[in-house]
Amino acid sequence: METTLYLPVKNFLEGLGFTVKGEIGGCDLVALKGDDPPLVVIGELKLTFNLELLLQGVDRAGACDEVWLAAKLSIRGKGRESDARYRNLCRRLGFGLLGITDAGGVEILVPPATAAPRRNPKKRSRLVSEHNRRKGDPVLGGSTRAPIMTAYRQQALACAAALVEGPRKVRELTPDYPDAQKILHRNVYGWFDRAERGSYLLTEAGHAALKRWPQPVPTASAATD
Repeated sequence: METTLYLPVKNFLEGLGFTVKGEIGGCDLVALKGDDPPLVVIGELKLTFNLELLLQGVDRAGACDEVWLAAKLSIRGKGRESDARYRNLCRRLGFGLLGITDAGGVEILVPPATAAPRRNPKKRSRLVSEHNRRKGDPVLGGSTRAPIMTAYRQQALACAAALVEGPRKVRELTPDYPDAQKILHRNVYGWFDRAERGSYLLTEAGHAALKRWPQPVPTASAATD
């Protein structure tokens, strides 16, 4: 699984001073360092060095300052990572290339080029925003076939936990959850239903979501008038 590569690469980039989070904006990982503006790194993971990995890097390059591609090193050292043409193409594209050993070690095969001009500032801004708003690092990079724990989903789960003991007024929730009005009204996941004007309750789907992703239930004194 590509997720087995995530922690070694995350640890490697954290050693360079980055804050790393997985599965942001369709990227296996996004790493930030500094601010105003931060240095943005996008990482893509594959079990083998192949053309698809390079194409993903090409697709991501316009939204970041550096692209790091990572894959497992072949057992006998005869994979694409040993092909000078593959490494030279990464150099020409400006991509960093990492090889992951069976023991979880990380080898730098090709260092990334000096930060290139950002050609897609809107996408870059969305990645930075999601990275900053997401609490912790709840998703392993390389995850597939499962809902991604985005910052929005985290906020919706927090609102669901606040309603687990019964209906609540929106104005009671907004001091602790500033986006509560938007989240409850849009009801993207079908977790909420209107109990009366300005008041919402949790649906069966909402209770099921809390069983799948347990959340701390706020104290009764929280967010009251």
